Formats: sequence, C-alpha cells, structure tokens
Amino acid sequence: MTSSAPPLSTSGLGAARRAAPRGVLLLAALVVVVAASLTLGSAVLSPATVVGALLDPARDVGSVVWGSRVPRTVLGLLVGASLGLAGAVMQGQTRNPLADPGLFGVSAGASLAVVVGVYVLGTSSVVATLWLALVGAVVASVVVFSVAALGRGLASPVPLAVAGSAVSALLVALTSFLVLSDETTLAAYRIWVVGSLSGRSLDGAGPAVAVALAGAALAAVNARSLDTLALGAELARGLGESLLRARLVGLGAITLLTAAAVAVSGPIGFVGLTAPHLARALVGGGHARLLPASALVGAVVLLACDVVGRLVGGTSELSVGVVLTVLGGAAFVAIVRRGTAAAL
Repeated sequence: MTSSAPPLSTSGLGAARRAAPRGVLLLAALVVVVAASLTLGSAVLSPATVVGALLDPARDVGSVVWGSRVPRTVLGLLVGASLGLAGAVMQGQTRNPLADPGLFGVSAGASLAVVVGVYVLGTSSVVATLWLALVGAVVASVVVFSVAALGRGLASPVPLAVAGSAVSALLVALTSFLVLSDETTLAAYRIWVVGSLSGRSLDGAGPAVAVALAGAALAAVNARSLDTLALGAELARGLGESLLRARLVGLGAITLLTAAAVAVSGPIGFVGLTAPHLARALVGGGHARLLPASALVGAVVLLACDVVGRLVGGTSELSVGVVLTVLGGAAFVAIVRRGTAAAL
C-alpha cells in the first residue's frame, strides 16, 4: 500500500516561511565564525592581513594562515557539519532527543582501529590514522547492524541502540587493554582521543570529504522517511513506509558522517546532541529543513568553540573537545530539564 504525500498544513507553511530568514541568519553566523577562525588565535590578524595572505601565501603570515588557520577552519566545517547532520538523523531514527551519533559504536570502532594501528603496525601518520579510523568506524557499525539483525528487530530503533551500546562497551574495553599495555600506544592515543583541530592538516582529508558527502546524500534520501517515522512505527508502516529500508539508509548516513568526522579530529562529543535541538528551534521539525540546518548549526558551534579554546587557553590553547565537554554538559542538562518539564 502506498500513500501520496499529505498536503502542507497552514502551520507547515508558516514554519517554512519562518525558516527562510532564520536560514539566512545561520549562513551569516557561519561567515562570522569562519572569519573569526581565520583571524583570532595566539596571534590576532586583521581581516586585511588574512585576505592578503590568502591571495599571496608568500607573505610573512602566509605560513600561519595557510599552515594552521585554513586547515583547521576547513576541517572544523567538515567535522561540525557531519556531526550535526548525523545527530539529526540519529534522533529522528530513534525518536530520542538525547541520542548521539556515537551510540552505534562508530567512535569506539574508530578509536580501537587507531590503537591497533599504533600497537600492531607502529604507524601514527595523519593519512594512516585517517584510513584506520574510517575502516574501524565502518566495521563497528556493520557489527552493530549484524547483532541487531540476529533478533530480527531492525524495524525498531531499540535493538540497534542496545546492540550499539553493547558493542561500544566491548570496543572501549579492548581499547583500554591495548593502551594500558604499551606506553607508545598510550601516548599516541592520548593525543588523538581528546578531539582537536589543532595540528591537523588537509593531507589525506580527501577520503574523509568523500565519505561525508556520501553520508549527506544518504541523509537527504532518508529525510522523508524520518518525517514518517516521527508518526510512529505502526502508522509509518500503514502509510507504506519500508521500516527496514528506512533504518538501513539512516544507519548508513550516521555511520559515514560520524566516521568522516572522527577520522579527521578524533572523538568529539555533544555537537551531534545539541545541534539538532538548536536547529529544530530555528526551523521546525520537518527534516527537509532540519537536516541542512543541523549541519549549519554544527559547523557554527564547532568553529565557535574552537575559537574560544584558542582565546581562553593563552599560549597553551584548550582543545575544542574540552570546550565542547564543558559547554555541552550544560546543554545536556538543559535538554533533560526541558524534556522533564514537558512531560509533567
């Protein structure tokens, strides 16, 4: 049984009208944080100086702009947008406002793969770490899917969430065993796991960009299904939605987006949790608007926190992962309190 799309309601049209100017504000905010990322840091550069260095890399500050500020800004956009988009898909798939992209074991799988690469292969180069993290994230997601499929419960988000938690716990235990067994592995893991854009380069980032684009395409395909799933599994099935297909496409999007982000920067929390909530407050709950808005909000939040870490850390800056942990913890409490108040 198939069903045509329902007509837009008056409230839906109103939300669409409100979303347009707010989308413009999001784009403006993105431009502001990109400018701040290029100009602010241990050395504050004027916009004219930055523009001059972008046009002529041979200038005195060209090494600062092109060697540090540009790579971390580009990677910040990639990581923030990927995690924000993955978070929106994750929360839509599970119908859980506290769901985070790492729930499917993607971050844990990437971490274990990086540790195995250092422990067994003795490699810690940027390109090698990128590929190891990508492979580990994808393999972990496949394992989660396989475990959930054993119970034939893929039409429901609960088996996937339970399998993700169980597999994540196992992978974290294996990672801890390896890093505590070897000092070299522990040193390499400690640098990677904190979640940072500092010291990262664009070398080898091409595969991460390709993976993120593939994940974004799957998320776009999944948008209509997410709207239907919000009505409940039974009603969605009655409207002709293939729940298994919707889950598979959503899982693929979450895996690829999170894998790309984790491979570039290491595990970074709270962006995927908070960005969809901020985006939902701006553009509403329709996923055709929510998904791109979540990507924009994620990029804005991540870059803004990276700039804050540079400014408050003095000569030894705080990593963006630390800043997000502090601010994200407060946001998490606010989300829980709002959800509890709504339930009363």
